[in-house]
Amino acid sequence: MLYYLFSYLDRNYNIPGAGVFQYITFRMAMAVIVSLIVTTVWGRRLIDYLRYKQVGETVRNLGLEGQMQKAGTPTMGGIIILLGILIPTLLFAKLDNIYIILMLVTTVWLGAIGFLDDYIKVFKKNKEGLAGRFKIVGQVGLSLIVGWTMYFHSDIVMRQEVKLPVKYDAPVNFHMKNNTPIYTQDIKSTKTTVPFYKNNEFDYAKVLKFIGPGYEHYALLVFLLFVIFIITFISNGANITDGIDGLATGTSAIIGVTLAILAYVSGNVLISDYLNIMYIPNSGELVIFAGAFVGACVGFLWYNSFPAQVFMGDTGSLAIGGIIAVFAIVIRKELMLPILCGVFLIENASVLLQVGYFKFTKKRFGEGRRVFLMAPLHHHYQKKGFHEAKIVTRFWIIGIMLAIITMITLKLR
Repeated sequence: MLYYLFSYLDRNYNIPGAGVFQYITFRMAMAVIVSLIVTTVWGRRLIDYLRYKQVGETVRNLGLEGQMQKAGTPTMGGIIILLGILIPTLLFAKLDNIYIILMLVTTVWLGAIGFLDDYIKVFKKNKEGLAGRFKIVGQVGLSLIVGWTMYFHSDIVMRQEVKLPVKYDAPVNFHMKNNTPIYTQDIKSTKTTVPFYKNNEFDYAKVLKFIGPGYEHYALLVFLLFVIFIITFISNGANITDGIDGLATGTSAIIGVTLAILAYVSGNVLISDYLNIMYIPNSGELVIFAGAFVGACVGFLWYNSFPAQVFMGDTGSLAIGGIIAVFAIVIRKELMLPILCGVFLIENASVLLQVGYFKFTKKRFGEGRRVFLMAPLHHHYQKKGFHEAKIVTRFWIIGIMLAIITMITLKLR
């Protein structure tokens, strides 16, 4: 909203300094600052209110050191994260940008599902919370909205180099590179970025190429299936990772910084051309949202680091996982998530492996056996006697390493 206000003032009254709101980097910095203020200052008041309302965490005794001391810690703190994301984005981003609209819908949609789950647990005293099938339905519903919009919306295009004469009915852009004329077009496409592949680009439409002529007609179906899987998997991965103080929050902040960089270079025609990576018109605006997201995670970490004064609950964990997934999809970097979100992937995989192996051995040998002392993986290390602060710090280090590797893969072809 402030972007439109100051643009109007600059255009009509030449107010000194008003033009600075035209710069994405300035608005991103402001989004980070406001997000930190919202989460740290207002966050304290919300925590006190949650404690007053006795919105405390119910803890099952799993035999972990220090676990029972956390009983009664305020939960549903994900509301703080949601406010830290929404308020700065509404203030500083261009609200008519389709990418920003998709991110706002994602934040509210998954935040609402998580809130409902926490509400049932806390106020209805139902430890199971919202039934898993309803969570999946909600995630799939969001995935269909995102996938359908990405496929059909006229403002969502990618720029690719073409040779004359062109086959697409779209304007041709022209520029010189190394004294060579380059022709490009902004077209609808199901291409995305994939590491370790020629030109780092992959087209979903070609997944069914083996069926012969006409395979392109199924591009939407293939794309939607990928979107559903990615959003569901990453969202649940963040939910599972949120098991000890500061783990999911800090890891998400690291991922958010990486996605902000990727959004900036993908939305800048000069930098993307220099780095020879996919240019996505109008996607640079997502940097403001990413700044708000990182600020919200860091600000929440102020109260969520060991010993936690508040837990985010599903209100936060489902939302941040879904935000990461959708953000990566809209900047066409979703196939890099297995590297970037490696911590979420490992945590998710540890649960699947533990459950699968237990069921297999129980059927085969009559008794269930375990791969880990406890799943998810962070509980395994707690069982081995590691302090949770050390586990979190080491997972953060791994997250930073994975973020660096993700950036490097852009140039590995």
